[in-house]
Amino acid sequence: MHAAVVTGGSRGIGRAVVERLAGDGATVVFSYVADERAARQVEEACGGRASAVRADAADPGQVERLFAAADEVFAGKAAGPLSVLVNNAGVIDHTPIDGLTQEVFERVMAVNVRGAFFAVQAAARRMADGGRIVTVSSTGTAWPSAGESVYAASKAAIEQLTRVASRELGRRGITVNAVSPGPTDTDMLRANVPPEATAAVAHMTALGRMGTPADIAAVVALLVSPDAAWLTGQNLTADGGLV
Repeated sequence: MHAAVVTGGSRGIGRAVVERLAGDGATVVFSYVADERAARQVEEACGGRASAVRADAADPGQVERLFAAADEVFAGKAAGPLSVLVNNAGVIDHTPIDGLTQEVFERVMAVNVRGAFFAVQAAARRMADGGRIVTVSSTGTAWPSAGESVYAASKAAIEQLTRVASRELGRRGITVNAVSPGPTDTDMLRANVPPEATAAVAHMTALGRMGTPADIAAVVALLVSPDAAWLTGQNLTADGGLV
C-alpha cells in the first residue's frame, strides 16, 4: 500500500491524481490553499483514503508542516513510510514581459519552484527506498506561448530539479520523473484561456481533443507503479500528440 503526498490536490489535475491514487489503494495526504469546501469534497470522494491539509507551497515552513501532518496520518493508518510524492501545486500567469511585476514574478517562482524544491527535500528525508517522486511540469517549456515567460521559466526549473534529484536519489531506488501535460480541461485553464483558443488547440492534437485531468492522473499512476522502476530522470509529455 502506498503512502502518498500530493501538493495542490483540491482541484483540477491534483484532484484527479488524489482520487486515482486513493482508488488504487493508497493512503493520500494532499494540500490545498484556500478552498476548504473543495478539499473536503475530495476527502469524501475518496472514502476516507485521503486527508486534506491547508498549506501554501510558497512557504517552506508550511511545506514542512504538510509533511509532518502526513507522517501522523500515515502512522495512524498504519500506511507505512512515505512512498510517493506528486508535486502538483502551481500557479500560472500570462502577463507579457514588459508588464510583469516583481510581485507576480516572485509568487509564480515561489509556488512553482521553491515549493517543488522543498517538497522534494522533505520527501527525500522521509521516503522509503524504492519510492517515487513525480512533478507536474508543462508542455509550455517545449512549446511556449507569448505571455508565459515566468510560468515557462518556472516549469523549466523544476524539470532540471527532476533530473538532478533523480541522480541524487537513484542509489536508494527512488525514481524522480516529470509529467508535462498539454492543454488540459481544468478550472485554471478555462479561467486563463479563451474558449476559442482551447477549441483550436484541441483540433491540433493527434487525438482531436483536449486532455482531461484523469488523462494526466493515469500517467502519474503509471510512474508510481512498480512497472516504472526503470524510468527515472525523464519528462513524459502527455498532450495527445500536440507537441
